[in-house]
Amino acid sequence: TVMARTNPEIKGSGGISAFLVEADNPGITLGKIDQKMGQKGSHTCDVIFENCRVPASALIGGVEGVGFKTAMKVLDKGRLHIGAYSVGVAERMLDDALRYAVERKQFGQPIANFQLIQAMLADSKAEIYAAKCMVLDAARRRDQGENTSTEASCSKMFATEMCGRVADRCVQIHGGAGYISEYS
Repeated sequence: TVMARTNPEIKGSGGISAFLVEADNPGITLGKIDQKMGQKGSHTCDVIFENCRVPASALIGGVEGVGFKTAMKVLDKGRLHIGAYSVGVAERMLDDALRYAVERKQFGQPIANFQLIQAMLADSKAEIYAAKCMVLDAARRRDQGENTSTEASCSKMFATEMCGRVADRCVQIHGGAGYISEYS
């Protein structure tokens, strides 16, 4: 999908249209695939257009000037995806940290018996639950046809920040053996 200003006389988003352009269209060159820290299955790269002709039939929806609104609807779905992804990553980290806390012994007992470890595990579980509820609620509303721009944005923001906090706690639980190349 390509966004382009098709009417320079209309200021703001009203002059932007969306087009579906095939990657093998003459005049399109794809840059090097981005090396990301996560979401390795989601390939992104620069798309370079040089003397690329796009037919009017490529206009999404057949209506000029609604491209920005179309993009915003797609972004809402993407925000929900990132929120759900963050919940899944946090659940995996918590599972690993809990398993480690039960197995790792210090002072003759599992570190899971220590109050600080229990608090970090409990805080992580509560935040994961809250983020999951937000993402599921926003997704359900979107599936019912509601405008979920606010809910999708809120759930993405909360879930991604939660994921960072859970990661920090899990690294602390693992101590010196946490998340280095020898561990998953």
